[in-house]
Amino acid sequence: MSSLLTGPAAPGGPAGATPPPRPGLVRRTTTHDSLRLSGLRGPVTLDARGRDLRAGPDGSVSVLAAQRVIVELGFPGRTIARIEAEPAEPRLDALLGVQAASGFRQRVVDALPGDGDSHSVRFQLLDDLPTALLVSGYALQRLAPAPFATGRKRAGLALQYPDLCAGWITGGTIVRGLEETGRVPRPVGPAVGPIEGADPDGWHEAAPLPEHGMRRRRRLDVWREPGEPEIRVECFFRDSHMDEGGIETALHEYTVHATVDPDTTTFTSCVADFGALPWQECPMALASAGRLVGLRPDGLRRHVRDTFTGISTCTHLNDTLRSMEDVGALIDWLPGDQPA
Repeated sequence: MSSLLTGPAAPGGPAGATPPPRPGLVRRTTTHDSLRLSGLRGPVTLDARGRDLRAGPDGSVSVLAAQRVIVELGFPGRTIARIEAEPAEPRLDALLGVQAASGFRQRVVDALPGDGDSHSVRFQLLDDLPTALLVSGYALQRLAPAPFATGRKRAGLALQYPDLCAGWITGGTIVRGLEETGRVPRPVGPAVGPIEGADPDGWHEAAPLPEHGMRRRRRLDVWREPGEPEIRVECFFRDSHMDEGGIETALHEYTVHATVDPDTTTFTSCVADFGALPWQECPMALASAGRLVGLRPDGLRRHVRDTFTGISTCTHLNDTLRSMEDVGALIDWLPGDQPA
């Protein structure tokens, strides 16, 4: 490798705007902003927000639920020093002193029994927290890639190793870079503009992203097309970074398109495409989305965790597929009267 900088692997570039909520749609949006308010080497403040919205047959919209979770963590240790929620949730105090790393999701289940079964916005915000925080380390890596410590787990790379996923395949860009330079290569993604679009109802409100901030976005739409028996699903995901010059770039971006049989609540089709990925090997994981066909949304988080492993998958696509466990709950909220 002649350089530690690599360009993005993208077919047509990242998404430019969000489609407005169509009549008869239910939409969940979430954002995780990882902020370094005390400097790059200081603690991380993670501001996670989410909202469920329904558009009636006449196009009028109503907010079904809105949640916010604010967490302060040391980095790279990732120990939770403060956690608050809006609306307030005293049970979250059980997560103080816990590492937002391996095992964190089970600690959430233990602290908030029943929250996962309710498919609440808050549960999705907490479920996405450890990987959003892990990816936030890109803000440090982008300025100065750190050497990879062999023979022991280095903070921030403890969950990454050869053949973990398509991007970490043996002989691929990352592993070759480590072998040749001792450092993880630095991907530089394409510049992106505001994704919200012209419709103010497209996304929940989020603060402007400051320099060195990382933002994880998710949008999960379910709706029925007139005259079609199946329910349509679209799940969008993006990790982005704001550089010191005020330019936002996309590090990861996937969109999953699926259909669901309303009688059996099983996925009848599921395909994934991408708008930005850091390594040329990453698109090998796209076909794994098809493995959802025949499955029901319930239990999807555990199923993907246990079975979507190795170089045919991607950790970020896996988390996107896991978030689709909530499709069933959103279907239950679809308006009864659909547009003709």
